[in-house]
Amino acid sequence: MKTYIYMVRHGESPKTEGNERTRGLTDKGKVDTNRITELLKTEGIEIFVSSPYQRAILTIRELAQCSGKEILIYEDLKERNFSADDIRMPDSELMPLLNRSFSDPNFTLSGGESNADCQNRAIKILKELLKTYQGQKIAIGTHGAVMTLMMGYYDSQYDLNFLLHTSKPDIYKMEFNGQELVEVKRLWSFN
Repeated sequence: MKTYIYMVRHGESPKTEGNERTRGLTDKGKVDTNRITELLKTEGIEIFVSSPYQRAILTIRELAQCSGKEILIYEDLKERNFSADDIRMPDSELMPLLNRSFSDPNFTLSGGESNADCQNRAIKILKELLKTYQGQKIAIGTHGAVMTLMMGYYDSQYDLNFLLHTSKPDIYKMEFNGQELVEVKRLWSFN
């Protein structure tokens, strides 16, 4: 029985406003939510789940509302926690950490989590979703690193290079047969 997971990476978010949980979307990010809704509204998505972070929720909220559905929030779908602080890390600090994290999945900073830890917590939720909603279509409001780690669990081509070539927003439709990944299609295009 086929189950479809739509990984919907959040839209553009202000880099200086709020902490990781409360950062919303920029004007472009808000406009892109309309494009996401138009692109996915005919897919017949039945289940909507998200990271607890506002930018992920806001990215799929319009689509869920058009479908008459609520968004289920899963704490363990949050973005990878790089440090004990709940603030956005500047790109100049983040890039070396990403490089090291993808070459050593167990690398972590004090108070943070490793790629392996993040992948384990998120995959547990993904497997639960595949079991609970088998045969259905599920949209996940997500983030770049945690999305890449979940996809990389099933196929090693989803690595740092993949992450660096994703966009905000981005959409990947994953087809599963039971718990086995069959195919991935990128649905988002730049216009």
